[in-house]
Amino acid sequence: MAKQTRDAEFTEYVTSRGGWLRKVAYLLCGDWHRADDLVQETITKLYVHWSRASRTDNIDGYARRTLVNTFLAEQRTSWWRRTIRTGVPPETAAATLDLDVSLDLRRALADLPPRQRATVVLRYYCDLSIDQAAEALGCSSGNVKSQSSRALDALRRSLVPVPAVAEKTS
Repeated sequence: MAKQTRDAEFTEYVTSRGGWLRKVAYLLCGDWHRADDLVQETITKLYVHWSRASRTDNIDGYARRTLVNTFLAEQRTSWWRRTIRTGVPPETAAATLDLDVSLDLRRALADLPPRQRATVVLRYYCDLSIDQAAEALGCSSGNVKSQSSRALDALRRSLVPVPAVAEKTS
């Protein structure tokens, strides 16, 4: 493949799927700036390995796995442990119909451990099957099932509305 053709194909792919990669990255990390960094690193890795990636049957799957692996690898670095999280809700990309519910869900998703968060994003946002998610995460389908179960239980617990305390009127 000629370099110009290779670069044109890569540019076309990144142009068409960059927004999707950014959304997936945001769901994984909960921060738009960090999502941009993850996407940039993923795009760089894709470019380096484009000859291999372009030959796969599912380029989106290859890119998604690269993104998830980049996110999970970052979680293991000392840089992640030195980063101070402020507890301030992440910025939103666009207004939603129910902003409070959206922020609650994003906050609950951000509170999940990285592997559980990656499993939820792959299964329910990217709509992957258990086997596809297992392949993307490099683990067994049983592991995906247990991670999904734990993550959904944690999300349910954190999203349960707290009953309002009734005030007594005299």
